[in-house]
Amino acid sequence: MASSHAPRAPRKPVTRRHHGHEFVDDYEWLRAKEDPEVIAHLEAENAHTEAETAHLAALRETIFEEIRGRVQETDLGVPVREGEWWYYSRTAEGAQYGIHCRVPVADADDWTPPTISPDSAPAGEQVLLDGNVEADGHDFFSLGSFDVSADGSLLAWAIDTTGDERYELRVRDLTTGVDLPDRVADTAPGAVFDATGRFVFYPTVDESWRPDTIWRHEVGGGGDDVTVFTEPDDRYWIGVGLTRSRQYLVVDVGSKITSETWLLDSADPTGEFRVVWPRREGVEYDVEHAVVAGSDRLLVVHNDGAENFELVDVPADDPTSATDRRVVVAHRDDVRLESVDAFAGHLVVEHRREALPRLSVLPLGPDGYGDLVEVEFDEPLFAAGAGGNPEFAQPTVRFGYASFVTPSTVYDLDVRTGERRLLKRQVVLGGYDPADYEQAREWATAADGTRVPISLVWRRDAVTPGEPAPLHLYGYGSYEHSIDPGFSVARLSLLDRGVVFAVAHVRGGGEMGRAWYEQGKTLTKTNTFTDFVDVARHLVAEGRTTPEQLVAEGGSAGGLLMGAVANIAPELFAGIVAAVPFVDALTSILDPDLPLTVIEWDEWGDPLHDAEVYEYMRGYSPYENVREGVRYPRILAVTSLNDTRVLYVEPAKWTARLRDVGAPVLLKTEMSAGHGGVSGRYESWRERAFELAWLLDVLGRA
Repeated sequence: MASSHAPRAPRKPVTRRHHGHEFVDDYEWLRAKEDPEVIAHLEAENAHTEAETAHLAALRETIFEEIRGRVQETDLGVPVREGEWWYYSRTAEGAQYGIHCRVPVADADDWTPPTISPDSAPAGEQVLLDGNVEADGHDFFSLGSFDVSADGSLLAWAIDTTGDERYELRVRDLTTGVDLPDRVADTAPGAVFDATGRFVFYPTVDESWRPDTIWRHEVGGGGDDVTVFTEPDDRYWIGVGLTRSRQYLVVDVGSKITSETWLLDSADPTGEFRVVWPRREGVEYDVEHAVVAGSDRLLVVHNDGAENFELVDVPADDPTSATDRRVVVAHRDDVRLESVDAFAGHLVVEHRREALPRLSVLPLGPDGYGDLVEVEFDEPLFAAGAGGNPEFAQPTVRFGYASFVTPSTVYDLDVRTGERRLLKRQVVLGGYDPADYEQAREWATAADGTRVPISLVWRRDAVTPGEPAPLHLYGYGSYEHSIDPGFSVARLSLLDRGVVFAVAHVRGGGEMGRAWYEQGKTLTKTNTFTDFVDVARHLVAEGRTTPEQLVAEGGSAGGLLMGAVANIAPELFAGIVAAVPFVDALTSILDPDLPLTVIEWDEWGDPLHDAEVYEYMRGYSPYENVREGVRYPRILAVTSLNDTRVLYVEPAKWTARLRDVGAPVLLKTEMSAGHGGVSGRYESWRERAFELAWLLDVLGRA
């Protein structure tokens, strides 16, 4: 039961009325972020959490040192060639943030990254931006934009020092290392130079935090910035970019279910953008520019009549042509086509099959397209995807690979020969051996007969086959976002103590294709929650674990999942970790003035105008469904005061309501951070050590 010394928020009831229903909300007053009483309550919750977990202080420190001891603190990424430079980031022992650097390319025809020692700066290294210098004096630091002009002479970068995701845009002269007078406040992430480097295009947000406007800023111009694109529809957000060929500036416009792309020829950066395909409700598409058999083509990945998407090409000067349109990769029921990257000599197609992300290469020849060839891997669970490929003319494909047991790995694939070159594998200190661990795929059967995939990993000598073990079950299940197999240094602190880690790939995510997502959103959202419960029951029934040895975790929309399953099946779990949890979903989605609400209506439904949606959400929203007379598991809720995506008030209200019914709940609020939590790697490690120590305590492994 809850501690008698736990803070109790005073009840200040207000009544919410919609569609003939009244809900009395005792804790809505906690939304007043500037109210000293609210701050005092959050600080009292923090003090209570610290007191209740004081016995874990030594374990927290031990786990922090384990994480730190496995990380090669002085390290660097694999250099990426762009123009006449190799770009990379490195870290230094004791430093919180990355240092962004470059060295010149020695040979124009050399596509093999230089070998650089992490312990010493190479000859000719230029430091573009040192995050530790820029973060000095700030409790929080985040980069929102980082783009170098095509000629390598200028850097556009943007900084947030509060966690509210409003960034100040700056421009640095890389020949002198000095910032120019150019400064633009309150920008959104994602600023880019045009192909000439004369202009920076950047987005800003409206009052509800929706990126809605693209501006053109002339570097050193001194005049007012020019609005080049505005999206008035509250359901859509926008972004700006430059094609890999640098032939077009691109404005992407999208809602949760509809998209639209606008192009501007790079030769005319002050001209007007033109639409590729005018938006149609429910049709999503992405565009890449390619040169195929000497012709300018636009490659379009779309879902118009193709639920799992297909790839077509159309003429760049007439993209709506009905006569000159070719299917490049056809729709398949068992493969979710996700993206295409175009290069001078090949395409890279990313897709998802059997709940795993994969990539294929399609060569381009003088006569057009060659044969699509999938890159194969020999582990049962893995994640592979292209990245770090900015140059249109490069003859290689840079891609990343990882699994639950294989640390993050970077390869270059020679498209012509098929040779795969290992460039870097994440160093894990302390004698890590992947052979000590095992990963597996299982399937649970949901109540409606749907088979739900589960991914598991454990340490072989710490878990006895056939005997129940402590198990950490993770879930998300929203926005078609997939939780793919990936390596975690911090997770080793659980696995080495005999805890099994599992991911429930529930509906609402994207693991099994577009239909998987559609079956876990709006009026089918409860499938997400019942899938997770059915996975937990499967793991218990199969003897993997017991309810007394099972802890669940999810964050953001996955925090909604945690709140829902706590109400649906509290008896199945010993503990629940809910990070920045979306647990007051109905209140938030009813208020179009809150950040991002209108955009979210395509994901959750519109309860403000639709009584059916209101009743459906009222049936699962965790805050409103906290139950009397129920023995809740131990709950840890973690949030941030400056979070603009899931406001701190949601877990604060949820905690107060849970405490009313005697639930053993703790609330931890970072008072100077945003949705992603604390900034700086050491602070992030300490935060994760706090959560893992609590989790191990629940599992009896502290």
